[in-house]
Amino acid sequence: MTNATTTLRYLRWASFLEGLTLILLVCLAVPLKRMAGMPEFVTVMGPIHGLAFVAYLAMVARSSAASLLSAGETMQLMAAAFIPFGAFVVAAKLKRKAATLALAQSGAMFPAR
Repeated sequence: MTNATTTLRYLRWASFLEGLTLILLVCLAVPLKRMAGMPEFVTVMGPIHGLAFVAYLAMVARSSAASLLSAGETMQLMAAAFIPFGAFVVAAKLKRKAATLALAQSGAMFPAR
């Protein structure tokens, strides 16, 4: 596995983590705060999601700087961070991109089945 595919794999995991924390925050913590008067969950999940969000954006910037992502892909990945479940679409796209990159680097014309 090359450095580029490793970077894309880490970016995929960062996307998954960011998306999971966003869903937990929006679908669990905020409703508990608003409907049940339990702000403790937002107090915990807010900073966790914030850290995951910043780490994800840093990974996107690093991947873009390493020319692994086009400008359009970079914008798509950043926009997906604001959409619940968008991170899972991004993770699938990054998995395909890493597989294509690995295939191109191996010199194979067709993927193995």
